[in-house]
Parts: sequence; C-alpha cells; structure tokens
Amino acid sequence: MASNPVTGALYMLRGMRLLTRPGLKRYVLIPLLVNIVVFGGGIWLGAAGFEHLMDRMQASLPTWLAWVEWLLWPLFLMAVLVVVFYGFTLVANLLAAPFNGLLAEKVERMVTGRPLGDDMNWGTLLRELPATLGDEVRKLLYAVLWSVPFLILAFVVPVIGPLLWFLVSAWMLTLEYADFPMGNHGLKFRQMRATLRRRRLLSFGFGATTAALTAIPVVNFVVMPGAVAGATLMWVGELRGVAAET
Repeated sequence: MASNPVTGALYMLRGMRLLTRPGLKRYVLIPLLVNIVVFGGGIWLGAAGFEHLMDRMQASLPTWLAWVEWLLWPLFLMAVLVVVFYGFTLVANLLAAPFNGLLAEKVERMVTGRPLGDDMNWGTLLRELPATLGDEVRKLLYAVLWSVPFLILAFVVPVIGPLLWFLVSAWMLTLEYADFPMGNHGLKFRQMRATLRRRRLLSFGFGATTAALTAIPVVNFVVMPGAVAGATLMWVGELRGVAAET
C-alpha cells in the first residue's frame, strides 16, 4: 500500500471524531485532565515569569528603549509554541501513558470487534505501570537528543530551520502516539521506528496534523486522546501488516 501523507492526516482527524463514541469517554477523561493541568499550568507559569522579567527589564532600561518590550513579546509567543505546546506535550504523555495504552486497547476492540488477547483492565494497568513509564522515559530521552539540535537550528537559520524543526516534531509525535497501539501488541521501540519508517509519508502526515492541532489553544487539550485513537486506527488500517513484515 502506498504511503500517503493525506491518509495519515485523515487518521488523526478520524481519531478526534472517535472520542465522542459511547464507551470511550471514561478512558478519555484522565488524559484530558492531565492535558488541562499540564498545559494550563505551563502557560500560566510562562506568562507570569515573562511578566516578571519584563517588569525588571523596564525598571532598568531607559525610557527611549521601551520599544524593546514590543520586540520581545513575539519571541515569547514563539517560545510558548515551542516549549509549551511541544515540550509539555511530552510531559503530559509521560503522565498519561498508562491510561493512553488502555484507551488504545478499547479503540482497537471497538473498530475490529476482537480483543487483543488478555483483556486490559485497571489491575493490569497498575501492574504494568513501572514498565510503561520506563518506556516513556526512553522515548522522552530519544526525543530530546534528536530535537535539541533542530530546535537550535530553528532559531538560527530562517525558514529552513523552522521547517526542519516542524518535520522533526511531526516525526516525534508520530513515534509518541503510535507506540500505544503498537506497545499493546508487544512491539519494542526499535521495531516501532522501523515500521513507521516503511510508511514515512503516512507517518509525517499524521504527525504534522497532530503538531498543527497541538498549537491551537483549547483544541490542544483533546489532541492527546484524539491522537491515541487516530494512531490506533492507523495501526489497524495500515501498520499492522507492515509490522508483520518488519
């Protein structure tokens, strides 16, 4: 099957719509609350810290340099998009990882009509919590090691730098969310990356749409569960057969 970025984008949008289906709402609640707390707290802390910084700067600058404040506000907004809407996404996913795995299992059962094997429940969730969080930490380290150079490039090289940063962000978000349905089937992080590379354009289409939605205020609160559902649909429809060949 051809790898198509539009198809990847549609899987993400279908996942967002799927959240309204009966039987899924209770599995969406905890990831949604985690997102609201993490993103809301991050934005509040960032705005408060920046306001304090601006007050101190204004007190030390002469009047004729007051225009500097208008220059720094756009830079602050860019930093919010980069740090809050990407960095805090990783933190939110780390905290909600066990519940996202359960959500992926329920979505897959809903669309296929078949259980994965041993049915996941809250007891299973608690038993697998240490291993799940450990895998999330490994993914987080992988994301940091690959993202930092491109983040620096985004601020240093106009046009090309931000474009490369967006592509890296799209890839990282696809890795993040595809891991939940793949992890439910026992795929390791290395196997998951190999599978997604074989459908690279599909993966980038999914990740780019996720990144764009993550940058939209309010909408970003439901992106995490929507992306888990979308990645599960993409696993069932596209990636399951690829993983068997990898």
